[in-house]
This record gives sequence, structure tokens and C-alpha cells, in this order.
Amino acid sequence: MAAPASGQQFTQKDAAKAEKKEGNEFKFFMKRLPMNYFLNTSTIMHLWTMDSNFQRRYEQLENSMKQLFLKAQKIVHKLFSLSKRCHKQPLISLPRQRTSTYWLTRIQSFLYCNENGLLGSFSEETHSCTCPNDQVVCTAFLPCTVGDASACLTCAPDNRTRCGACNTGYMLSQGLCKPEVAESTDHYIGFETDLQDLEMKYLLQKTDRRLEVHAIFISNDMRLNSWFDPSWRKRMLLTLKSNKYKSSLVHMILGLSLQICLTKNSTLEPVLAVYVNPFGGSHSESWFMPVDENSFPDWERTKLDLPLQCYNWSLTLGNKWKTFFETVHIYLRSRIKSNGPNGNESIYYEPLEFIDPSRNLGYMKINNIQVFGYSMHFDPEAIRDLILQLDYPYTQGSQDSALLQLLEIRDRVNKLSPPGQRRLDLFSCLLRHRLKLSTSEVVRIQSALQAFNAKLPNTVDYDTTKLCS
Repeated sequence: MAAPASGQQFTQKDAAKAEKKEGNEFKFFMKRLPMNYFLNTSTIMHLWTMDSNFQRRYEQLENSMKQLFLKAQKIVHKLFSLSKRCHKQPLISLPRQRTSTYWLTRIQSFLYCNENGLLGSFSEETHSCTCPNDQVVCTAFLPCTVGDASACLTCAPDNRTRCGACNTGYMLSQGLCKPEVAESTDHYIGFETDLQDLEMKYLLQKTDRRLEVHAIFISNDMRLNSWFDPSWRKRMLLTLKSNKYKSSLVHMILGLSLQICLTKNSTLEPVLAVYVNPFGGSHSESWFMPVDENSFPDWERTKLDLPLQCYNWSLTLGNKWKTFFETVHIYLRSRIKSNGPNGNESIYYEPLEFIDPSRNLGYMKINNIQVFGYSMHFDPEAIRDLILQLDYPYTQGSQDSALLQLLEIRDRVNKLSPPGQRRLDLFSCLLRHRLKLSTSEVVRIQSALQAFNAKLPNTVDYDTTKLCS
């Protein structure tokens, strides 16, 4: 019976050598794994297949095991042929080959469930360890998860459990990556009203006082409810003086109304030109309202039941054309209406070009003038605080958060720009006149926003026309 013992000893020694060789290669592979971020099974499998040395040795091990199995078969069959007591063919069984899933989970267990001399079992689904005897002492600190499909780009060098940098489309906040979606800006500046288009149109037609914005009337050329000579251009304005009286509000214009009266049988025709200043500053920082151009609303005239020729002139912007305003400049000129050569058409002449200036053209007066709209919450100090974080962020990631919110405010303000081929840069006017920032500060903030916006995914910046100096 010496032969059987010798054969058995031979196969056990070979199996032990193969197992030892396998264990050494496994340990070497484990040492080469990156430890600075979390490794899921897909990442480990990728590293496994990319490790050519490990793959070569693994193939050698598989071939050795096949040769060992053939040797075992030959020896066992030889022993069976020499035996007179065995009546059945022997069944040769070797340990089953481990699946790749087993080894991937085993690697994770060694990495993340191998503390205090205890080896547990890691579950990628629950991201937790199952330790021996239902303890938790085998659980190690799990590194952050990184990769293209993850929000995190790299873990923090001083703390692997927290993220140190985020992928495009995410911003870092206290070790976590959050989607780059600006938080609500309503506490910085309001934009919306709960009035629907039909309701707003009805209230504007009725000149409802709930939509009236109380502005200060200023004019050196005329006074309300007083007759004046209409031969020369008259300038008037309605202003709110928000920096002085309403610093916590910004204002939206929805419409404009004037009541204009002429002396009896007058052939004069009022001509109105309107300029809107969004947030203050000089008259040159106003934009011209393109009345009755490119689908922009036109003046509507309604005859009033008064002894004189009195009309109510109303311009309704509504939700579609609403915009910011601080001051409305109105220029009133007059022209003379005359019948054309065919009798059915009207020809208009400037008064001084048509007749002798000494001739009496009659008189005109404006009984009242009103701006319709609403006021919204505005917190200049909170916006200044956002701007301060561009240079002095409070926490890691707060700079990106501040930039996102400023971008949101910029885009929503500029979206309310008046009609035109290019939007007006109303946001710079807001910074310049309501936050009292210098021109250089405004340029620096705009440059920072453009640079940050260029890094965001699926975003296209837009060109604006400068309005405020």
C-alpha cells in the first residue's frame, strides 16, 4: 500500500504549492489596488483585467491546476487497476473554482471589513459590512466614491471619506458634491406675481388702484391740471427714488396711463415718446420704448365724457412686456392733423413748420399720469454678501454656490430686458445703481460669472448690450 500513500502525498504537495502561489499573487494584487477612493466591483474587475502580470500568473495557475488534475486522474486510475477490493470506479473531485463575483466581493471585504483582526463580509448593495458575531468592529472607514458616473472627482487628501473635488455639473459643499442648480433666489430679489394675463389685463383696463405704483411727478416744463402751450416739446418724468425711500424694493412696470385734454375744435395731435430707466442713474441710462414696433403694444385712446376734448391714453405691457423701472421719462410733442389731397387721408405737420408761431394753436393739459405695476422684495445686503463670497468663501464650495445664485439672478434680471435683437445688460445696472458698486467691480463680477458659466455643462452664454456706465 506504499504506492497509494506516495501518490496521495504527491498530489497534496502540488495542491499546497499551487494554493500558496495563488495566495501570494492575490496579496500582490491587493497591494497594487488604489486606496484613495472607494472601489466598486466594476472598478476592481477593470483593474483585474488591466493587470497583465496578474492575468498571466492567473493563467499559469489555471494551467497548473489542469495538469494537477490530469496527474491525479492517472495516479488514481493506476491505483484502482492494482486494487482487488474496489468494485466501483473512483470519483475524483477537486475544490470548485471560485467565481469572479466571489473574488471581487472577497477583495472588497479585505479592503473595507478587515479591522481589529476580524474579517467580515462586504455588501456593495447596502454599502456595509457583516462582521463575525454580529459586531461592527471589523468595519473600516469607507472612502468616497469617484468616477465619471459619480458626482465626486477625487477624494479629499486629508480625509478619504469626504470628496475633495467634483465632476462637471456638481459643486463641492462640506465634503459632498451637489448638483449645480442654484438655490432659490427669491430672498435676494423677487420676480413673480400671482396675477394671470387675463386678470392683469382686466385690472389695467379698469385702472385698478391695486396696480398703481405711487411715483413722484417732476417737470420743469408744465404742471398737472394746468393749461400749457403745446408748440414746444414738454418733458416730464415719474420717479420712485428707491435708494432714498424704498431701498428694499425693486419695481416692475405693467402699463402707463395719461389723461390729456385739448381746447375745443383743436386739430393738435399729441405725440408721446417714453424712455425707461430700470434702476436709477442718468437719463442716458434709459432705453426707448418701441411703441407699435415689432409687435410691441401701441397706445390706446379712449374718449372721456367731459366737455373738453379729453382722452385717456393707455399703454398696456402686461406679463409679456413687463420690465424693471425706476424712472419713466415722457416727452410730449404736438403735431397738426390736416386732411390730405384725397380727403380720406390724414397728414401730420409739426406745428412750427406748418404755421406762423404767433398763431394760436389752442392749449393742452394733462390731468393725471399714472404708472401701473407692482413692487418686489429686494435685499441688497444679501446680494453684497454673495459677491463677497467670490473672494472670501465661507466654506468649501460656498464660492461655487454664490456664483450659481448670482448667475441665476443675472439671467432672470436680463430676461426682463425690453425687446430687441440683443438683451440689455440690466444686471450691470442693478449692481451699479442699487448696490452702488464701482464700474471696475461690476466688470470683475461679470467676468467671474462668464468664466464660471463657461465651465457648466450644456450652457450657452448670451451677448448683451451695455446700458449703464
